[in-house]
Amino acid sequence: MNDQSLWYLENIDMQGLFCPKKIAGGKLDSLTHKSYTKTEYIYLPDEHADRVYFISEGRVKIGNYGESGKEITKTILGPGELFGELSLIGEEKRRDFAQAMEDTQVCVMTVDEMKGMMREHSPLSLFMMKIMGSRILEMEQRLESLVFKDSRTRIIEFLKNLANKKGQRVGYEMLVRKFMTHQEIANLTATSRQTVTTVLNELRAKNLLTFNRRRLLIRDMEKLAAEMTS
Repeated sequence: MNDQSLWYLENIDMQGLFCPKKIAGGKLDSLTHKSYTKTEYIYLPDEHADRVYFISEGRVKIGNYGESGKEITKTILGPGELFGELSLIGEEKRRDFAQAMEDTQVCVMTVDEMKGMMREHSPLSLFMMKIMGSRILEMEQRLESLVFKDSRTRIIEFLKNLANKKGQRVGYEMLVRKFMTHQEIANLTATSRQTVTTVLNELRAKNLLTFNRRRLLIRDMEKLAAEMTS
């Protein structure tokens, strides 16, 4: 199944599905909307997995802890994205944690509620399959990158993928709003904050991108990709 065959799934109004105020008749008034403050945990490893979460505002970090207690960041999600979906395929206890990175609001659905919505909205089932498949592929690619590529290449590849996934084209450039901190990028690429800073400053000196805490602007995607082989 390729991206072209799933083009119509991008038009699903996910916010409308999960926000009861936007559904005629209030069919989903039973869904719970919860707010979390920055650094607050939404769930922790070994907690019972019986909920699926949809982010309406804010950002959420998904990760776990290694044997030494070191934090490992798996992904960072924003508005319009789901997490906790493994409970739909039989996960009984959480294997990771979910933590609010800023003040965040989520819609909380039980597994039964989510399965009911998937029965009523058939495109939603395919959408969930796409989410699960893309996340498995993303983790495989990150593992391959960690094994076969050096730190500089991993960071540049991450920037390119971030722009493709969450960027907005502005003329010939790609704009990513709410750019991550250097430490967050380091956690996602298994590098150090100092290395991330060095690579970003190098790319900025080459006029390939500009960045601050609010946004990343990539001036030429092709030239950025070429840096991975230089």
